[in-house]
Amino acid sequence: MATALLAEATALGATVLTSEDVGKPAAVEPFTLVVGDSLTVLLRAITTAHLNHYRTQLVTSPAAIARFLRQVRSQTAPAYCPVLKPFLHRLAQRGNESSSTLPTGVAIALMNLFSDATMEQCQSCQPLVTAALKERQAQERLLHQVTTQIRQSLELPALLKTAVDRIREFLAVDRLLVAQFRGTTAVLSGEITYESCRDSTIVSVLGLWDECWEWARTPAPTYERLHRGELIAVDDIDRHYASVPCLQEFAARWQIKAWLIVPVIVQDSLWGVLIAHQCDRPRQWQPQEIEFLGHLSQHLSIAIYQAELYSELQHQKDTLEQRVNERTQALREALSAMEAAHRIKNDFLATMSHELRTPLTCVIGVSATLLRWPLGPLTEKQREYLEIIHESGSHLLELINSILDLSQAELGRSHLRRSSFSIRQLCAECLELVRPQAQRHHVNLRHQLVISPGRDRFWGDYRRLQQALINLLSNAIKFTPAMGEVILRAWWTEDELLFQVEDNGIGIPAHLQPLLFQKFQQLDSSFGRAYTGAGLGLALTKQWVELHNGWIEVDSTEGKGSIFTVGLPKPMAEPPAAVTNTLPPLAATDLLTYPEGRIVLVSDDEATATLICSILTTAGYQVVWLVDGEVERLLALAPLAVILTEPFNYGDVQELVDHLRCRCTTAQIKIFILGAQGNYRGVDRYIPMPINPEGFLQQITIGLTAVAVPI
Repeated sequence: MATALLAEATALGATVLTSEDVGKPAAVEPFTLVVGDSLTVLLRAITTAHLNHYRTQLVTSPAAIARFLRQVRSQTAPAYCPVLKPFLHRLAQRGNESSSTLPTGVAIALMNLFSDATMEQCQSCQPLVTAALKERQAQERLLHQVTTQIRQSLELPALLKTAVDRIREFLAVDRLLVAQFRGTTAVLSGEITYESCRDSTIVSVLGLWDECWEWARTPAPTYERLHRGELIAVDDIDRHYASVPCLQEFAARWQIKAWLIVPVIVQDSLWGVLIAHQCDRPRQWQPQEIEFLGHLSQHLSIAIYQAELYSELQHQKDTLEQRVNERTQALREALSAMEAAHRIKNDFLATMSHELRTPLTCVIGVSATLLRWPLGPLTEKQREYLEIIHESGSHLLELINSILDLSQAELGRSHLRRSSFSIRQLCAECLELVRPQAQRHHVNLRHQLVISPGRDRFWGDYRRLQQALINLLSNAIKFTPAMGEVILRAWWTEDELLFQVEDNGIGIPAHLQPLLFQKFQQLDSSFGRAYTGAGLGLALTKQWVELHNGWIEVDSTEGKGSIFTVGLPKPMAEPPAAVTNTLPPLAATDLLTYPEGRIVLVSDDEATATLICSILTTAGYQVVWLVDGEVERLLALAPLAVILTEPFNYGDVQELVDHLRCRCTTAQIKIFILGAQGNYRGVDRYIPMPINPEGFLQQITIGLTAVAVPI
């Protein structure tokens, strides 16, 4: 049998030592030791009270085996001591590591190891060895189950509760506790946090502390021993603590006859202890039981540390979520406040712009009227002053209109008023409008239009696209030196209409190009800058182009010039044929013949009414000014047309228009509204504000002479 064990051990890279190898000293009972890199096991045959029987003991703790070998060395002849030395050396290297599950081959060889004479003396030896092996395997299985549960669970309460119940059942103890320390040797505090009792006859100590640990303050080294990781095993409380009456009293009160205390060390600190109580009788704690609880303590230490880390992580996560929520709420409130302030600002700008446009109407209109139809001879200086007033008013009006358009766009109130128009006519009018500026700057202005007659129509907002091109042309002229050149191009790709404005001016540095389309941004921001402007033109141009689902980009080289390109997608559906831009250019106004007849103006604004009356009277119309819209009075005057001005402070506009239309047809009377285009039924034409004398007369004359003008 020894040969079989030797073969099994050799296959595992282990070495076998038996009692025969040390001369079978009389004081040493039969034993067999197997030591390898992954296996350490000692089988002892301990004599019982009946000399013809043996009790087998299976030990796998390297420290316990080393103590046994040192005892053997003290009882053997010096000649055999060298045999023990290498085994003691290997065990010292193993430290306190536990061996793995016993291989089946080694187990069978161990059961059949003893000599025939020993087996004859102990007929029950093999069943005892088998029982010991089964007990060991059960321990290994329970340890594996508990450690698996530890690895899979991060909830410490459920883990400890399950572990306490399973361990108590396996060890067959009356009570198993988990006590957690909260303090030091000076102030020892804590609580019994988990408990498992055999049945209801065992008194519960769950939640107690002071009484349970009063004994730990008396023998001062107790806490230090536990902190060092030592196990405290007491087989008989009464006998062991005979000199500590308070502890005996405590043990009697809580039915404790024997206990086994195993420390739980977490990160080099004594977290708590596992305590096994035997309540009905003293109990001799077996080495394998002590070893088993020691292993469980190590795994519980890992589980507790993981659970604490997880709890801390959860706390940090909750704290972070709370901070994120608070920060998000603060940002929402800040955003709401910013949006409210933004709306207030835009509403203020829109209101102020509207209020400023009314006096500017008089400034521009009266100055233009005097320049065109003076009431008497004008000196050269008077004409120069009137031109300065008209030009300054027009410049201020342009700025106010830009601010108003921008505020409307930011509030999401900008809408396109689409119509079908000629691309060539659009480009021609834009060039004519900026030509005076180009002449003042001595800049050559030309165009390159690659537009076939079959693709000359586009469906879009004529006024906004015109203003966008004028902004690009005006900027190009402004930043182009004398004798320079500005070119306007237009052409179709397969599905896009492209406009391009090119100049050979000063160009734009690369680091400033991202600022081009931002509002109130001027590339020359010095106090004494050479170029005027509020920095709104390109920002508005970008918004108007994007309203058409288009795009705008710039390609510029400092010192060589810039190219701005606008792309407008082809409309998905063809526009209605009846909706067209039929207005002739402003230069054709002088060719119009003003029809004779009476026009009724309804307005409560004296300045605006005075200007309109002056323009219409000069053109040969008979004008009657009313401050309210009383229908009978209007009809009694038999007018060719009725002009209603905004804002309307004299009642409901639609109601007034409906009354007029019930009494008169479109052929009998024309109804014009001076202001922004609305959705009123029965209105023949909307005339934009502020009033430009030539444009105003053009709109009135066309409206009166046309059979029907689509709106």
